[in-house]
Amino acid sequence: MLVSPPGWPRQVRPPDAPDWERTACNWLLDQCPPDYRSYPALRRHPVVLARFAVLHIEANQAACRRGLSEARSDLREVADLDIIEAAIITWQAEEARLLGVRREAGLVEEALRGRRYRARL
Repeated sequence: MLVSPPGWPRQVRPPDAPDWERTACNWLLDQCPPDYRSYPALRRHPVVLARFAVLHIEANQAACRRGLSEARSDLREVADLDIIEAAIITWQAEEARLLGVRREAGLVEEALRGRRYRARL
């Protein structure tokens, strides 16, 4: 029985399903900068691609944290308070989205490294 853990990206087939690694690679590439698609090493080695994707997502998380911590001081001279608050809400939304994407990417990386999950009754 093919099982994927909670938090598995819906665009990726469960581990060991036919063509699952291709769907994993396509999804991982969607999480990365477009230029990553042009690197043969990433396209030929799914585990390496997964590591690159996880690090890229973590860098985006760090950028969101920085944006949140600096928004009021960095923007106060160039934007009204309501615009600054909208920017903060946007950072918070992106931070929440990235939290889920990081979990998904971590699960895909673990599966590409051979970890499998069993359904619990």
